[in-house]
Parts: sequence; structure tokens; C-alpha cells
Amino acid sequence: DVVKTADWIIDIGPEGGDGGGQVVALGTPEDIIKNEASITGAYLKTLMDRQAERKRKSRGISGS
Repeated sequence: DVVKTADWIIDIGPEGGDGGGQVVALGTPEDIIKNEASITGAYLKTLMDRQAERKRKSRGISGS
């Protein structure tokens, strides 16, 4: 929840430990989501898509 509300993200990876240490992506959460190299972006997209679907359902709006 903290990451998706951040103004600016620096995504360091692509993996943890010895497999990381490089800047994979930086920018707003929306910028990170658009970066296909970012594992964080893929996670954020899934999270934000689920939240948008919940909001639509709570308002009675179908996603399809």
C-alpha cells in the first residue's frame, strides 16, 4: 500500500542479493507499472487492477 501511494519510486533489482543492485525502473507508480522489466511494476499492476475492480463492484459497475 505504501508503494502504490508514493510520489516517486526507485525500483532496484532485478532480484535480491547478488542478483540485484541495478536500477530497474524509476518514476511514479504508473511509470513503474509500464516498465516490463520491473517485477515491482507487475505486482503493482495486479494490486491496482484488483482495487479498481472492487471499486467498480461496490458502485455496481461491471468491469466487462
